Amino acid sequence: MPDAKPRRDLPPLARLPLAALAVVTLVGGVLSGLARLGWTMPTWAVAAVGVHGALMISAFFGAVISLERAVALGRRWAYQAPLAAGLAGIALLAGAPTGVSAGLAVYAAVVMVAANILVIRQLTATFTLVLGGGALCWLAGNLVWLATEMPAAATPWWFAFLVLTIAGERLELSRFIPTPRPAQRVFTLIVVAIAAGCAVSLLDEGLGLALFAAALLALSLWLLRYDIAWRNARMTGLPRFIALCLLSGYVWLAVAGGLGLAGGFSPGHPWRDATLHALGLGFVFSMVFGHAPIILPAVARLKIPYRPLLYLPLIALHATLLLRVGGGLADDFELRRCGAMANAIVLVLFFLVLIVSALWKPAEGRQAAR
Repeated sequence: MPDAKPRRDLPPLARLPLAALAVVTLVGGVLSGLARLGWTMPTWAVAAVGVHGALMISAFFGAVISLERAVALGRRWAYQAPLAAGLAGIALLAGAPTGVSAGLAVYAAVVMVAANILVIRQLTATFTLVLGGGALCWLAGNLVWLATEMPAAATPWWFAFLVLTIAGERLELSRFIPTPRPAQRVFTLIVVAIAAGCAVSLLDEGLGLALFAAALLALSLWLLRYDIAWRNARMTGLPRFIALCLLSGYVWLAVAGGLGLAGGFSPGHPWRDATLHALGLGFVFSMVFGHAPIILPAVARLKIPYRPLLYLPLIALHATLLLRVGGGLADDFELRRCGAMANAIVLVLFFLVLIVSALWKPAEGRQAAR
């Protein structure tokens, strides 16, 4: 991402409260999701069951992605986005009226759209336009939520925000690898189809969600074919770990697209839980696991050295998600319920591994430091 000058950035220490808001929102989102499946949770988490998706996507990921974007931009005003998104999550957990939480989320998205416009003015490229489109989808989803007070109506837009953000970032990293011009045009059509599916779903839910699912499936195939992850998978250390995170995530994206074509994105469909979590956990969190060792040093100046231990939560994520998705497809509520708890434990494990990786110094490293 190009630097914005003159830089008036926040120091890393001042960013920590924004990250803390995101973490609180994540915890609330995870616990509300477990409460939805019958696990005993605190009263405030049970009360937030109906806004689980808003907590996880619009509030948590909105705060994290906009924080990353603000750091890249280096303008203090851009930090209003993660602040407002984090406060939207706190408002949801506090039981505030929908207008308060959704209004804060709308404001956060407006700031992020403005930040993306500034980036596009500095560098107009396909990947910056896709990232900007992702921010617009977040804004559209928040406006739908504000207008309808129904998070389910905004869910396709929110997922489009995550998917286009990831696709734009992958396109940015792959831009130095020659991609055939026809493939570039196909990528553009896929992006348009994702947004079109969201828009059509507001008028014809079945048709719009089917188009959305088909576009996700097409994107997964495109990424599996043209992303540089295949090249990096032949390397060692962190590049290989990131590549395997990405490739496994693309497989889950294909699964979500396929289930969506069978109706899995439709509210009330028996496969909805499997479809949404194949996309949200399988695809999105695979990307999070892969990029955390890069993003955290940039945002918090916290160095995360590569450790083979990083594979533990990645493998556990896929194994536990298979349980959850399998339970959903087989209509086995107990398997799905246990898979969800295992998913939550994996997220805790992932953060513990990051902490250990950051703090642990092998004996030879300590001797060298002396």
